[in-house]
Amino acid sequence: MLRNLLELQVQEELDEAELILFLERAEEPFPAGDLGPDHYLSLHHHLFQDVYGWAGQIRTIRIGKGQNWFCFPEYIQVSLAKAFAEYGDPDEVAALPVQMFVQRTAHLLAEINAVHPFREGNGRTQLAFLNLLAANAGYTIDHAHLEPERVLAAMIDSFDGDERALSALLAEALMH
Repeated sequence: MLRNLLELQVQEELDEAELILFLERAEEPFPAGDLGPDHYLSLHHHLFQDVYGWAGQIRTIRIGKGQNWFCFPEYIQVSLAKAFAEYGDPDEVAALPVQMFVQRTAHLLAEINAVHPFREGNGRTQLAFLNLLAANAGYTIDHAHLEPERVLAAMIDSFDGDERALSALLAEALMH
């Protein structure tokens, strides 16, 4: 059970409150920024500020899922910076042909997922950030194409180095 600002002690109650408060914050305008690492951290803070005192802060413990460990805390800052540097200038990526935009954006999301900078809320922050990247390029995301099972499977594949499913999923979800 994560420490939380609501002082909830039952996981189901925390999950429910977190979802409600996340959905409320997700309806508000997202923080402005340059679509870089600091902007990403501020987005997480915006979405989870009502639940966690550490919202928007890089985690300090090691975590993993299944048999996979995410980036160790001591490397998160540098790994995030590298992922965003590899992505390049978001305005230049936005001007790329759609398939190249999809591939670059899928790669960034895969890298951010592997880093997993927060204790909780990584996936939701990634999807919210995807909306910002898409909007910057003049697209919207049709979330009906982002079924949780498919997104999870694509993220697991990308964690293993295969970004094809994630790219295909983004291509399907992207709307002009």
